[in-house]
Amino acid sequence: MDILELIKTRRSIRKYKSDPVDDNTLDELLESARWAPSWKNSQCWRLVVVKESAVKEELANTMVLPNSAYEALKQAPVVIVACAEMGKSGYVQGEAGTDKGDYWYMFDVALATQNLVLTAHSRGLATVYIGLFDAGKAADIIGLPSGFCVVTMLLLGYPDDAGRTPSRRELPETVSYEKFGSA
Repeated sequence: MDILELIKTRRSIRKYKSDPVDDNTLDELLESARWAPSWKNSQCWRLVVVKESAVKEELANTMVLPNSAYEALKQAPVVIVACAEMGKSGYVQGEAGTDKGDYWYMFDVALATQNLVLTAHSRGLATVYIGLFDAGKAADIIGLPSGFCVVTMLLLGYPDDAGRTPSRRELPETVSYEKFGSA
């Protein structure tokens, strides 16, 4: 499948089969994240792979409810907690390089996790990003040291649902040429 078709057919899935994700496949997905671009090659992301049911249960309990992914987090064979090392991405010689300050870590973690998500989809696996949770509690559960933060949790497994195709705005609604709002 070509990359555009892969992007267009990826779905957020919240129902997973109990089939485990083999270690070789998981390593391949993690390797794809490793090769993502980042601010000045800072590679600020850190990925914590969680397979143990008890830890997944604790992570599920950090979610703000109601949340349609609550049961999915406990059900998915793998949860990847995507974290960032603070003070690296967006910095030049120890100072914030742009008006975005330290928030460049969000961009870099998104690039790494998008690589992982697309690679997973290409291998017949499904994912969903989780954002509505208490990141501080999740950090405590995984033993994240100071100087790092939890950005998102990714559920990973074989889909037990096809998902739905979301609508998308047409290009003229989102793209301008030369100046904002121009056709």
